[in-house]
Amino acid sequence: MWGKQMRKVWPTVVASTMLVGLLAACGSNTDTAKNDAKGNSDQAGAGASSGKAVTVHMIESLTSPKRTDILKAMISQFEKENPNIKVDLISPPFDQADNKIRTMLAAKQELDVLEVRDLNIAEYVNNGYIEPLDTYTSTWKDFGTVTAVAKSIATNNNKLYFIPNGLYQRQLFYRKDWFEEKGLKPPVSYQELYETGKKLTDAAKNRYGFSFRGGMGSAGITDQMVLAYNGDQVNLEDAQFLKSGNTIYSSPEAKQAIELYMKIYKEASPSDAVNWGFQEQVQAFTSGVTGMLLQDPDVIQTIQEKMKPEQWATAPMPTGPSGKALIQAGGAGWGIASQSKNKEAAFKLIAFLSNPQQNTEFGKKYGLVPIHTTAANDEYFKTGPYKTLLDMSNKPDVFMNYKPPFQYPGTGQWNQASMESGQAYLLGKFTIDDVLKKWDAYWMDQKSKKK
Repeated sequence: MWGKQMRKVWPTVVASTMLVGLLAACGSNTDTAKNDAKGNSDQAGAGASSGKAVTVHMIESLTSPKRTDILKAMISQFEKENPNIKVDLISPPFDQADNKIRTMLAAKQELDVLEVRDLNIAEYVNNGYIEPLDTYTSTWKDFGTVTAVAKSIATNNNKLYFIPNGLYQRQLFYRKDWFEEKGLKPPVSYQELYETGKKLTDAAKNRYGFSFRGGMGSAGITDQMVLAYNGDQVNLEDAQFLKSGNTIYSSPEAKQAIELYMKIYKEASPSDAVNWGFQEQVQAFTSGVTGMLLQDPDVIQTIQEKMKPEQWATAPMPTGPSGKALIQAGGAGWGIASQSKNKEAAFKLIAFLSNPQQNTEFGKKYGLVPIHTTAANDEYFKTGPYKTLLDMSNKPDVFMNYKPPFQYPGTGQWNQASMESGQAYLLGKFTIDDVLKKWDAYWMDQKSKKK
């Protein structure tokens, strides 16, 4: 997804910043900070206000009950301000959402606005499923304050295909009260995470050290560990590969990482966590079943609602044996389906949801870093659990930023492929060599197709 121009922007912007950079890396148009809550979508949606009633069919991908409620409230406000546009929001279960979106796109069902993810933008572009937004953003006043990082993750072949609804960066959440009980400190490395997890685990009390994720999205943990264990060997510009050209799964360090992954599951996690996805692992943490969780900041709101302030805290991502952790900024956002018959109304909705006021409030309510530079002055994003993100950004030599492999069409299917073989390994159906060979072959095949 990364065009030549964005390949130059990313290392410069992100290597020195994460939280502050996400908010302030781009744009100097301060006048746009004064735009009203409508996001100047009148320019973006010329023709959508002609008086003809239209229905915009919209589908989200990263669904959760809380998030859907937030979106419904935003959409309700949009409909009040645009009485001729009705929005039909489709919210499939998280684990089924991307397949549902693919099915609707392939069958050319009624669909106008869809949530595009950084990991599947290349797939959607290659299949002709989504519309470039550059023409629309050229007359959208609020586009001037969208950060360079936000634009980068939404760009493929120098064209913008979605407006991110927020930016993600993973960190460690831990049960502060449990740690204090046992006199423990937050783990610095994955090895320490394993050892600390064992100390926290007491199966008789249904208490476990780590909120393991073996279901959909498990690649987020396995890949993070393999990257950290490979450390300086990783090609930061093409992070599924080492500087040697081999995949990250081909090294002895990868084997060490996945061996430790198994030990974390067997000795510090509930056995049924082999099937856990996002919601299960977060619920286990907030309900007092698990003591550590690796997740993006979108869980902060849920944790704040369900736990007392003295019960939890955040810490930086664990490092590998060389003292390095590889991290990335990611995100998803709103794009327009190529088959849409209501493109102007669709972008009018996107412009409203993405304006500085709405996007910043969405970030606060759901726990994401906003996409506009104007949010940099908001104390909400400088304190509390967000401070960990800033701490990591201040140590770029330890927390190294890498570019995910969004340019490969198979990126969108990697989660499924990785999960299936990863579960087979955890359940003893695959050896560690079997699973690493499968992952290695997958990405070597992707690389061969790019030549």
